Amino acid sequence: MALPMLNDKQDAYGHQLYDCFMGQNVVEVVERDDGFIDSSTSLPKYYLAEYKNWQPHEKDAMRYAKGRILDIGCGGGRISLYFQRKGLDILGIDVSPLAIKVCKLRGLRKARVMSITEVSPRLGRFDTILMIGNNFGLFANPNRARRLLRQFYHSTTPNALIIAESNDPYRTSEPFHLAYHRRNRREGKMPGELTIRVRYKKYTTPWFDYLIVSKKEMKRILEGTGWRIKRFVDSKGSVYIGIIEKISKL
Repeated sequence: MALPMLNDKQDAYGHQLYDCFMGQNVVEVVERDDGFIDSSTSLPKYYLAEYKNWQPHEKDAMRYAKGRILDIGCGGGRISLYFQRKGLDILGIDVSPLAIKVCKLRGLRKARVMSITEVSPRLGRFDTILMIGNNFGLFANPNRARRLLRQFYHSTTPNALIIAESNDPYRTSEPFHLAYHRRNRREGKMPGELTIRVRYKKYTTPWFDYLIVSKKEMKRILEGTGWRIKRFVDSKGSVYIGIIEKISKL
């Protein structure tokens, strides 16, 4: 299941972003469908972070961005605003109406409430597609990833790049994560196929699917889509960014 456009009661992510933007102390809570809970006080602030406070691997990867840019899952607009200030033409999209409101309050000129599934040539063609903040996960599952990657092929210029961040699910010793991997395998899924929801105060998103993959799995998903890995940019941990280049013929 993909995350649909959110109404106000469902927009937990947007409400936490807005409150953080307004100076409140915010705790992000992510719940997985096996009952596992993850919480963070630092991530909401990072969604609004200035370039100087970004992780080194993100700074490195952003050097590849060029031309007209689409920022998928733009959140609080930190990346879109950075490129806007550099004079690039960038459009930020997110399913969270309040996230888009925060983007506009922060000065982002082009921001729309829109799902990843709505990316098409109707938006014009892009030179770079950004999926930062583990947003390769928005592909949800490998089949949808391949379908959307082919869709992206027709929405981009001949020398386009996708810059996509993921998190290697195998670099963990957490028993609950390992048990989740085993359950997924029994169900015929990839170990990193997650079903999660975001909670904040009384706001709760619908359950949605989210995909985290190893580098090898990312390469495999790209096969036959018109895209291939140019290089990987590593962090100090399990998170990494794939610089993905367009192949001349689909």
